[in-house]
Amino acid sequence: MTAALRALAAALLLAGAGAAVYFTGHGQGVQAQRALATTDEINTVEVAQKSLRAVVRVDARLRKEFLQAGDDPVETGTGFFYKSNLIVTNYHVVQFQESVSVTLYNGRRVPARVEGIDPGIDIAILRVSGVSAPRTLAFGRSASLIPGQKLITIGTPLRIPNFVGTGVFSVMASAQDVPRDDQLGQEIGQYLLTTASIQQGNSGGPVLDSRGAVVGVADANAAPNLFVPGIIGMAIPSDLVRQSLDDLEKIGVPQRGTLGVTLVDLDTLDPALRQLAGLSSSEGALVDEVAAGSAGARAGLRGSLRNSRGQLLAPLGDIIVAVDGVRVRGSYDVTRLVAAKRPGQTVNLRVWRNKKSVNVKVTLQKRTLQ
Repeated sequence: MTAALRALAAALLLAGAGAAVYFTGHGQGVQAQRALATTDEINTVEVAQKSLRAVVRVDARLRKEFLQAGDDPVETGTGFFYKSNLIVTNYHVVQFQESVSVTLYNGRRVPARVEGIDPGIDIAILRVSGVSAPRTLAFGRSASLIPGQKLITIGTPLRIPNFVGTGVFSVMASAQDVPRDDQLGQEIGQYLLTTASIQQGNSGGPVLDSRGAVVGVADANAAPNLFVPGIIGMAIPSDLVRQSLDDLEKIGVPQRGTLGVTLVDLDTLDPALRQLAGLSSSEGALVDEVAAGSAGARAGLRGSLRNSRGQLLAPLGDIIVAVDGVRVRGSYDVTRLVAAKRPGQTVNLRVWRNKKSVNVKVTLQKRTLQ
């Protein structure tokens, strides 16, 4: 989990007081007098024991240009085998990698390479050679989760291997309420929130239901402030991950909807420009550049003009104020609402053009390798 992701904690919850860290025991384990006394304990142990063999530690050695004095040159996260030689992890774990290795549950370390990436939902695929998965994990349906349902996490928090945590599924939270400043995950519509432990190093690890099916991929956490461990685990729903993996394997790029335009948040514009455009609200997204041949271009979306210094000029281009009837606050809302669709589907935009409201229907296109 990167510093950028950890920093989002302060934006999620009100700042709180510092917390102390407590240690118990003297390095000795505590043995229960009646081990596995309940069916829930038995279930947790069975799921953990079966799943541990599929989970790996991911170590990405960072390129020198992304390191500052005193930085740890290795970013550590978690991943898991979903096929015999393919591993899922977070993109932010390997984003700036020079090389990648994975460590299996038994301590064996092998090299890996990045096979596919999906920054839009912060997912990456790693391929290993010379070793076959000791076990693979199957995906369950995140859409079927019920609040209060038990969840289990396995990962490498603080570089501690084979760490098992438990909690419950709490709620699906709109991604617009989960700000992040690393420009990743902008096509995630909702995050899976859980009380199960997701800490630094858990990133990319599986979030399992009581049947051992992957219902989420650990991504980040939220905490009262930047000085205490996160208390709310955030994961990418498995339905979204599974769709992405299928796209990456078959086509090489994710196939979520995109307009093929760049957008500017309306509330960042000079109020005088908004006034000239006849707008009384700061909610909406300005179409800046429209790529030739893109879905937006074919639908007739109009981009904006800039002078030699890059300053926007009047009259402005189209301003998107609603997507499929849902009002948008800014560019992020537009991106995630359009991303919920697939190529060939249509999206209805309400735009402000020449001081008038205009409806534009856009047929989304297949994404291609660039």
